[in-house]
Amino acid sequence: MQASAIASVRLLNQRLLHSDFTSPQDAVTWLGAVQAQDFDGAKWALAQRVQKASDAEIEKAFAEGSIVRTHVLRPTWHFVRPADICWMLELTAPRVNAAMSGYFRKYSLDEGVFRRSSQVLAAALRQAGQLTREELRRVLRGARIDAEGLRLVFILLRAELDGIICSGGRVGKRITYTVFDRRVPESRPMPREQALKELTRRYFISRGPATAHDFAWWSGLTVADARSGVEMVGEALNREDINGKTYWFSDPPPRSKTEHAAHLLPPYDEFLISYRDRSAAVHPSFAVQGMRAQFTSTIVVGGRMVGTWRRTLTRRTVTITLSPFTRFRRSDRDGRE
Repeated sequence: MQASAIASVRLLNQRLLHSDFTSPQDAVTWLGAVQAQDFDGAKWALAQRVQKASDAEIEKAFAEGSIVRTHVLRPTWHFVRPADICWMLELTAPRVNAAMSGYFRKYSLDEGVFRRSSQVLAAALRQAGQLTREELRRVLRGARIDAEGLRLVFILLRAELDGIICSGGRVGKRITYTVFDRRVPESRPMPREQALKELTRRYFISRGPATAHDFAWWSGLTVADARSGVEMVGEALNREDINGKTYWFSDPPPRSKTEHAAHLLPPYDEFLISYRDRSAAVHPSFAVQGMRAQFTSTIVVGGRMVGTWRRTLTRRTVTITLSPFTRFRRSDRDGRE
């Protein structure tokens, strides 16, 4: 495999060129976890990978709990299937807590505070069913727990990592929280080695070609853990050494006739955020612009980032404004998602 083919194979394995997924649940299961701090952007990321997906269908899956949003892997939200949350949390939450420990100390949040706040949150949510962040802030204040500013953010994050709370439905545009064990009763733990093997497998079959360092970045695990996971799954993966780096991947689906397709990807789409080294998706001519723009809404053509875009909504119109890094060629302009 040539280095120039890495991005094309990733498009195929990430199901951005062709997908037989018929529900958002299928896409989340395949990818394992989908970064979702930008809620609308994460819905768009799923829609890119599901046949005939609609916003209403994805909202319905979220409202019913077929997909759940919680902190896992890294200190940010992800969409995860309920059946996967428990073992993913057990595997990755200790690393997230370690990464956040400095912030916890800065805001005087210790184990005693977390135990008490989690008890208060769980009791309130069992009674109310689901509550917004502001409602939970008032609940904590009523229990004489300081939950102002970032303290509330960290208290809720820790309760998610501990499997006390997770996302509920939405009230209008507002996200709510609910009790973890009511939302995901089917979630079961796994022995650590089995969980590491499964997360490694999911990552490389859906995102390869990728390196162990890419997997360590995405999962939040150590490089040593990433290498151990690769060793456990290795026989089921292909290996290629390209420019001094070892890449692992599964056989992609048949090559699509639309490999030059254009995609309008949301911020934090897995096509970019899944990798520590994102250079395969950035043409060398646009390296500076691409690295600055990688966490925004991006235009990708043939697997390479060629610009950014933004959406402006009014009551009756949607305006898409494109900002290419250079003048589009005819083939770029004719690209289709």
